[in-house]
Parts: sequence; structure tokens; C-alpha cells
Amino acid sequence: MPTSTRRTHYWVTFAVLAVSVASYTLMQSLTVPVLSEIEAEFDTNQNTVTWVLTAYLLSASVFTPIMGRLGDAYGKQRMLVVSLAALALGSLAAALAPTIGLLILARVIQGVGGGVLPLAFGIIRDEFPIEKIGGAVSIVSSLLAVGFGAGIVLAGPLTSTLGFRWLFWLPFIVTAVAAVVAVLVVPESPVRTPGRIAVLPAVLLSGWLIALLLGLSQAPDWGWGSPKVIGLLVLAVVLLAAWIRVELVVEVPLIDMKMMRLPGVWTTNLVALLLGVGMYASFGFIPQFNQTPSESGYGFGSSITESGMILLPSAIMTFLTGLVAAPIARRIGPKTVVVIGSVLGAVGMFQLAAFHDEKWQVALANGITGTGIGLAFACLAGLIVAAVTPQQTGVASGMNANIRTIGGSIGTAVMASIVTAHVLPSGFPKEIGYTAGFLVLGGALLAAAIAGLVIPSVSEKKIAKKLDQERNDRDLSIMGA
Repeated sequence: MPTSTRRTHYWVTFAVLAVSVASYTLMQSLTVPVLSEIEAEFDTNQNTVTWVLTAYLLSASVFTPIMGRLGDAYGKQRMLVVSLAALALGSLAAALAPTIGLLILARVIQGVGGGVLPLAFGIIRDEFPIEKIGGAVSIVSSLLAVGFGAGIVLAGPLTSTLGFRWLFWLPFIVTAVAAVVAVLVVPESPVRTPGRIAVLPAVLLSGWLIALLLGLSQAPDWGWGSPKVIGLLVLAVVLLAAWIRVELVVEVPLIDMKMMRLPGVWTTNLVALLLGVGMYASFGFIPQFNQTPSESGYGFGSSITESGMILLPSAIMTFLTGLVAAPIARRIGPKTVVVIGSVLGAVGMFQLAAFHDEKWQVALANGITGTGIGLAFACLAGLIVAAVTPQQTGVASGMNANIRTIGGSIGTAVMASIVTAHVLPSGFPKEIGYTAGFLVLGGALLAAAIAGLVIPSVSEKKIAKKLDQERNDRDLSIMGA
């Protein structure tokens, strides 16, 4: 039957999707500033408590593309509800966890919620009016960066007033409500990718992602030349090669390698990788810089809350640019917006490397970086959506989000190695480590701008025309069935 007689109003759907993506993204960073408190609460050590982050990262990296592919095959609304239920269940388990082991297990369950990202983009493509798709994708994309920054900003006040367990209670409440609302109001997509999903590609994909991300995350502690790190990275390469080989021969691939080779896909993924290097690593280490006692020759001795407030300009500017990115892209093209945004992000990071003696200097640099990353992120997802068929939207968006995460892992591992290479007698890193690290992150963002020049040029008008044709073909197919 025609789309107009069977679908929920798109703004209702958008509200559910925005809350879902924001909740998932917040869970990536809410625990970052309070790991030391969690370590004390459970009487554990630093190596163990870092798994509160690592477990979530690994789980989300595995399930994001898989849930996207399952949504393409079995229904995006159905898998969105499953993803939200996993976020809610994991948050509840984390809030009640009596031991650090159970808390880490709860974070693994939360990671299944990574599916909300590709599913949200797929639902927007299927349900929204053509002229509204670009704006909705831009805002949801910007929430990826906004949520990450906001989590760091909010962690301090929430923990100091309510206790760290409310970092999980609040997401549980929000995602549980969102899951119920999603069941009631989000329409199921008629766009499906037929065929049974093979198990072996999923196993191999999980294997190389876990080996790669585990090796990268532990390299600063174990040493880049340690047998364990080298072994994990070699294993990742071997499993990656095996995964690609299997995907090329199975009847219904989990990730279509032909799709991944499309110019509009691999170039956008390369930019996403480099942006991930710059964004996630900066959010992880700027709070540490701010909290370093000024007696060390740098830093401000900020509390968790104060440190988060210095990052607030970045979160605000990322959100605001997400609102205006689509209109700008309609005028100058999404590719140009990505390039300009990446350059702005690099300028902010280089400024931070050169000028960080005052809090306002750090806040200003963060605002510039947030503006740039917000612009770039807001257009990346739209470029991916435009480059693939409706049946591939979920898995393509999932891999793009995953590649950002891999970039973040690379950036964080490299930044950690640079920062901790030289340590003061007090145990704090020397200032030169942060300066060099920020320069490297700025270089990654500049490289993202250069890579953005290779993205095939496509106007918003062409994107809209393609989406309109696909929508017409879909509706004719539905009426014919």
C-alpha cells in the first residue's frame, strides 16, 4: 500500500532515533572520567578497570555492522528494538553489578546497542521525505560527536551528586522507555535484503576486530614490541584476509566487498577512520591534561566537573554545526563541507598544541575542533547513504561507524604511547608529550581533509533525485506485491 497510509509521522520516528543514538553515544564516554572512582569502588587495579571501556568498545565494534546487516535482512525497526533492549538490559546490569567482573560483562551487553547507529540511518532513508533526509542524517551524525563530548561533561556532575551508578541508571531509564516507544511508533521498513546470513563471515569479522582493537588498546601498557601485541596484530591481519576471502565466495555476504570498493564508500570510510583518530583520542586525553596539577608546569588541576566544562564548547559547536550542515551542503556540496570541517578540526588541534597555558585557550581550541568535526561528521553518513542501495544502508553505515571506532582506537593507542613516553618524577607525563600528541592528532585531521578531496563529487540535488527514484521503485514494488 502507499507509504502515506501506513507510516508514523517522520518527526515522531526521528525523536526516537535521536534519543537512541544519543543514549548509545553517551555510554561510550560517561565512564571515561570516573574510572579511578570505579577502581576504588570495586577495590581493583588500573589494568582491570580499563576493561570497563575496552569491553564496550570490542562489543560495539563487533555488533554494529552485524546488527546493521540483520536490520537490512529482517527489519530495521525490529533490530532497533533489540539494540535498545540490549542497551537497557546492560545498563541495568551495570547499575546493579556487585563486582567488577559483572560490570565488565554488563558493558559487553551494552555494546550490542551499537546497532542503533546503522539502523537509525536506514530508517531515516526509508521513512523520511526526500527533502528531509539530509538534515535528519546530519543531526543524527552530529550526535555521535556531541554525545561523546557530552558524556565527559556530564560524568562529573552526575557522579558527584548521585554517585557513579547513576551513570547507568539514567541510560537504563531512557533506553527502556525508548525501546517501548520504538515498538509502538517506529514503522517497520519494507526494504529487505533477502537470503540467509552466513555464520562464518560473522565469526571472522568478530575475530579480526577483537584481535585488532585489543592489540591497539593494550599496546601502550604491554609495549608495541611485546609478543602479545605483535601476535594480536598479526592474527588480525590473517583473520581479515580470511574474512575478505570468505565474503567474496559466500552466497549472501555479511559485508558486500563490491560495495566496500565503491569510490563513494571507501573514500568516505578513509575519512571516517582519520576523523576517528583525531576526535576520540582528543576527548580521551584533554581531560587528563586539564586535571594535571599546575605544579607539573602545565595543566590546571581541574576537577572532573571543571575539566568537563572546558570541553563544553566542543559539544555545543558540534551540535550546532549538525543543525546547519545540511543547508550548507545543499549550497556547496557535502564533499566540500567534509573537507572544510576536517581543516577546521586540524586548525583547532594545532592551536591546542601551540597554546594551552590558559583554560580559555583550551576551550577555544576545543570549540574550533568541535565545529570542524561536527561539520564533517554530519555529512559523512549522508555520503555513505547516497553511495549504496537501500538494501545496503544498514551494513554500509554500520561499517562506517565501525571504522570511526577503529580510528579512535588507533588514535588513542598512539596518543597514549606519545604522552607516556616521558614522565616527570611526580609520575605525570611531561608537557612535551601532550604537545606532540596534539600535533599528531591535528595531522590526522589534516590528512582527513586531503582524503576528503578524493571523495566523488555529488550534489544534494543528485542525492535527492536518486533517493526519490529509489522510493518510487520501492512503493511500486510494494503495491505490486
